[in-house]
Amino acid sequence: MDFSTAIPTFVITLREGVEAALVVGIVLALLKKAKQSRLNSWVYAGVVVGIIASAIIGVLFGWVTQALGKAYPQYIGVIEPALEGAFSVLAIAMLSWMLIWMTTQAKFMKAQVEGAVTSALSQKAYAGWGIFSLVFIAVVREGFETVLFIAGSFQQGLIPTFGAFAGLTVAVIIGVLLFKWGVKINIRLFFQAMGILLVLIVAGLVVTALQRFDEAIASVALSSRASQSLCFYYERFTRVHSCILGPMVWNTSQILPDEKFPGIIFKSLFGYREHLYIVQAVGYVVFLFTVGGLYFRSLSASSPQGKKKISASQKPISSAKNYK
Repeated sequence: MDFSTAIPTFVITLREGVEAALVVGIVLALLKKAKQSRLNSWVYAGVVVGIIASAIIGVLFGWVTQALGKAYPQYIGVIEPALEGAFSVLAIAMLSWMLIWMTTQAKFMKAQVEGAVTSALSQKAYAGWGIFSLVFIAVVREGFETVLFIAGSFQQGLIPTFGAFAGLTVAVIIGVLLFKWGVKINIRLFFQAMGILLVLIVAGLVVTALQRFDEAIASVALSSRASQSLCFYYERFTRVHSCILGPMVWNTSQILPDEKFPGIIFKSLFGYREHLYIVQAVGYVVFLFTVGGLYFRSLSASSPQGKKKISASQKPISSAKNYK
């Protein structure tokens, strides 16, 4: 059994899960400080319901795909890769936004959560529901991004889902280490490392999305003579078929096949392909220079070295003690 496809979802769920765990831990710490630990059950309920809601979203994505395939079996060769491409684009957009936005907003996380908890506690009659909503939204937000990534690769079966659960488990363990046992972990360094890895994973998803759209358009173009012109590059300059991706950049199938170790690991993590075309290569490089560049600029902007003076209330988070 090939577990390489579980690695990207493990990394994404681990990062997203730790982010959600930080919110949960801050809420629990604030409730304890306010002597409102009776509301802890609302926090745990928000976590459980959020996870269930994320799972339901994933099931709905799968159901829609199967329903469309059954309703239009003659177009299955178009529907499946087109949906994979669409889900991949959504995942690219969501993960890129999350990566950059969270990096710039991380130093304000505690203040934002504290404000939301204070607001919820001020409404005594609905304090529990306010705490529940805060945690639920945090968990579903992270879960939705993971579900989108898995949906973009749903043809790979249950293995990516296994990776997601493994990442979630490790995230829970990290949360317990931080807030229950008081273990000091450099959260800033953790998120920076996960962020760099995530940039490469999402760049690989760009390559995958382009390939899926190429397959979908090829299916349409080859279904009738009238639509053949859609594949403006098909079999004109290369023996390995490309419909809209242009000429091949490389063919490393004999040196590093992407279905065997270690090529399959590079494929799962970084979007490596033994057959890479010019449009995919350009898309990969453009993503790294744009989103990757914005991410690294946000890192330097949010680091202590990048600022002359940071107030105590806006001090970047570096360990669990900042949340207590």
